[in-house]
Amino acid sequence: MRFEATPLAGVWEITTQPRGDERGRLVRVFCEDTFAAIRPGLRFVQVNLSATARQGTVRGLHFQRAPSLEAKLIRCVRGRVFDVAVDLRAGSPTFGRWHAVELSAGNDRQLFIPEGCAHGFQALTDDVELLYQHTAAYDAANEGGVRHDDPSLAIPWPLPVTVLSDRDGALPLIDPHFPGVQV
Repeated sequence: MRFEATPLAGVWEITTQPRGDERGRLVRVFCEDTFAAIRPGLRFVQVNLSATARQGTVRGLHFQRAPSLEAKLIRCVRGRVFDVAVDLRAGSPTFGRWHAVELSAGNDRQLFIPEGCAHGFQALTDDVELLYQHTAAYDAANEGGVRHDDPSLAIPWPLPVTVLSDRDGALPLIDPHFPGVQV
């Protein structure tokens, strides 16, 4: 695996290195020893698979508050997405900044997002599937989020937004007095 630092501290783009032969291929998406270079002791406790039917759909931007803070490792296993991490960590020098990467079933890339950052994506194709590995179990009582179209973020989503859940459409804009997520 190749780890590339992004402009957001703790957010990493990861390129996996598949091995293949006439039978097909194998891709290692996680190895604790390899990830120790960026995050010693990293342990995932929940794995989710999301399916998004329509191109242009936006999901997010979601995060978890303490005591349910979570880091995520995101991989696209079908289709293509514009995947976004937003730094919402209190006191972070990159607070309020975002980083995006295109993930696809064929580009062998992943995005590691640490605790205190929000995550969202836009489907660039129909029938997208994302595999999420989480360091904490989902906790609805500590779920948070911010609007995908928050003007303070100014994320240039590549396609017109065609589908947005009522829940995501009702997420708040970042309040100018928002202190950030305590990590």
